[in-house]
Amino acid sequence: MVKITALKAMQILDSRGNPTVSCALSTPKGIFVSMVPSGASTGTHEALELRDNAKEYAGKGVLKAVSNVNSIIAKSVVGKDFFSQRELDDFLLKLDGTENKSKLGANAILGLSMSFARALASENNIELYESLGNSAGKKSFSLPVPQLNVLNGGKHAGKENDIQEHMLFPIKFSSFAEAIRAGAETYHVLKGMLKKKFGAQATLLGDEGGFVPPMDSVEQRLELMLSAIKEAGYEGKIKIGLDCASSEFFDGKKYSIGSKPFSAAELSDFYASLVDSYEIVSIEDGMAEDDWNGWAELTKKLGKKIQIVGDDNLVTNTGRIKTALEKKACNSLLLKVNQIGTVSESIWASRLAEKNGWSIVVSHRSGETEDAFIADLAVGLASGQSKFGAPARSERVAKYNRLLAIEGHASGKIPFSGKSFPFSK
Repeated sequence: MVKITALKAMQILDSRGNPTVSCALSTPKGIFVSMVPSGASTGTHEALELRDNAKEYAGKGVLKAVSNVNSIIAKSVVGKDFFSQRELDDFLLKLDGTENKSKLGANAILGLSMSFARALASENNIELYESLGNSAGKKSFSLPVPQLNVLNGGKHAGKENDIQEHMLFPIKFSSFAEAIRAGAETYHVLKGMLKKKFGAQATLLGDEGGFVPPMDSVEQRLELMLSAIKEAGYEGKIKIGLDCASSEFFDGKKYSIGSKPFSAAELSDFYASLVDSYEIVSIEDGMAEDDWNGWAELTKKLGKKIQIVGDDNLVTNTGRIKTALEKKACNSLLLKVNQIGTVSESIWASRLAEKNGWSIVVSHRSGETEDAFIADLAVGLASGQSKFGAPARSERVAKYNRLLAIEGHASGKIPFSGKSFPFSK
């Protein structure tokens, strides 16, 4: 049982210098603080992130969400006892009463949900990942394969009609520590190559720590990544993944990469050619969020060879996951807690995906904080994969350092998921 004695939210800054919500929950055991992430390329079906739309912070302030926590939510929960994560989250969902959390704001609700998860773990004298695993009905845990975003294009790099993220997948290693070391070493080799080829400006970092070189061709970027992997000594052990963020280059009728137009079928063929040439094991958001026919086409073409990850089309929402299952549109879930707004709903989405044989990727957002909650979530859900950005910028590295700490403290008792990666080619 967790007895809530006080609740206080405040406006803080995320990694892009934009406001977000921090929430401090007090119980007889202590004070438990969480910080809410925020996305840039967001799906239209995500739970509502409440912003002020006022002069301050160019309209991006979150004082309305903060006020909702300190008034409506605090008055409703302070002094009450809650026995489980689900009980607390169900209470918040009922308090909001809207389908997309538009009354209170998903950013207001999530801060308390995350802080409560920490309080529940403390109440039971266990680690956060263990408590999250208990809430999900898990009996064992695992360390995730990290997806390292090392080259940026698209919206994250200020470019139009472009594939957004190019990621390293250090798969064939015996521990998370070895995998993150290999990824970090390859990242620095890649940095050296970019500096030599384009000058120091090419090593400037995007929102998630990836480099933003003057390279307009996805093929050029992938070639450079393969070269860096080889030079670092990890050929065959590190694979590649793409987050296409294709909703950003879809006009409702056709897709455009650079100046070249594609139908959904032609885009699937383009992805297939990349998969055949560049050690690609995962494609995320390969089709636009509501192009279900395109998603089904892509999954039919490549779903037995690689991971087809749904993000903007699924938004960690069980209803949309069920639609994807019916249409056979993707085989993997990108799980973002702020897309849906509570810890429990994130767990439900994970369980539904897992039940149907999908892989699961616990993901950050482009606007992050130093809060490492999602590292514990990845371990607790035994998701098998995490997507936290490059091994750079403290808001990303905080998550990797937490995973290293979990692995170290567990003394080999929590396995690394590289051997069970579903598509190792």
